[in-house]
Amino acid sequence: MAILVCGGAGYIGSHTVKELVDTYEVVVLDNLTTGFESLIDERATFVKGDLGDGAVLDRIFTDHAIDAVFHFAANSLVGESVENPLKYYRNNVSATLVLLEKMIEHNVKRFIFSSTAATYGIPDTEMITEETANKPINPYGRSKLMVEQVLADIAHVHDFQYVVLRYFNAAGAHESGTIGESHDPESHLIPIVLQHLLGQREKISVFGTDYDTADGTCVRDYIHVTDLARAHILSYEGMAKGEIANETYNLGNGAGYSVNEIIKACEAIAERKATIEYADRRAGDPATLVASSTKIAAALGWKPAFDLEAIISSAWAWHSK
Repeated sequence: MAILVCGGAGYIGSHTVKELVDTYEVVVLDNLTTGFESLIDERATFVKGDLGDGAVLDRIFTDHAIDAVFHFAANSLVGESVENPLKYYRNNVSATLVLLEKMIEHNVKRFIFSSTAATYGIPDTEMITEETANKPINPYGRSKLMVEQVLADIAHVHDFQYVVLRYFNAAGAHESGTIGESHDPESHLIPIVLQHLLGQREKISVFGTDYDTADGTCVRDYIHVTDLARAHILSYEGMAKGEIANETYNLGNGAGYSVNEIIKACEAIAERKATIEYADRRAGDPATLVASSTKIAAALGWKPAFDLEAIISSAWAWHSK
């Protein structure tokens, strides 16, 4: 049996493929609009195509004995989703519906969905659990929540199982140093800081210094990309063994780090000093977002293997190359 990884040329998708190919036959579907073919492990079968192309999906499901689909092929920039909502609903929702229709048509019953903490919006609690209310504040978060709702409806009427994984700030690079985080444009804090320390950016902008946190800057939960990849695989295996089905799990470290703390940790590992520009808050940025992962720990025994130093060290090794 094979696993289809949609978006397997992207950051989290490529790391998941690298973990999967040691055990499973893997087929990667990616249109390379934001992903890179060079990140795909050579042991995987690569198909260039769109998520919403029914003919391409028919060919994949006919040519390969697909047992499960891992879906990473969403657009994921919050700001862009506000400026171009139709793009996000077209790809993240409409194209995903084509994928789900083809799965049902070809009797593929297991689905692992890469979701996001953006479904929670601005929560009224610092420690976010799966029971925290979903109140997305942008089209990106709403598009992900829509698919989550579709999955629940499908599972009621079809022989179909899913796991939704909501994660927070993915970071780091593979321990082998062969793949890492590459976005254009880059919007994530750790790679932005490391690029600056490598001389690729003039400065770092910190948005807001008056939040209700220890040092006034936003606090976020960071999780190593390989930990995320392993959670996806554990979820699939749990479904295959009949241990879980139709569940939603948060993925995080359970500890928060402020923007200033991240910059200082990057400076320590790079042994270089950053130039920081402090600016006004950005609209919609909560003071603190930290995830409780106790539910998936109890169900599947998953827990993060990488601490913040390991996350930043792996990222520094990747960006330095």
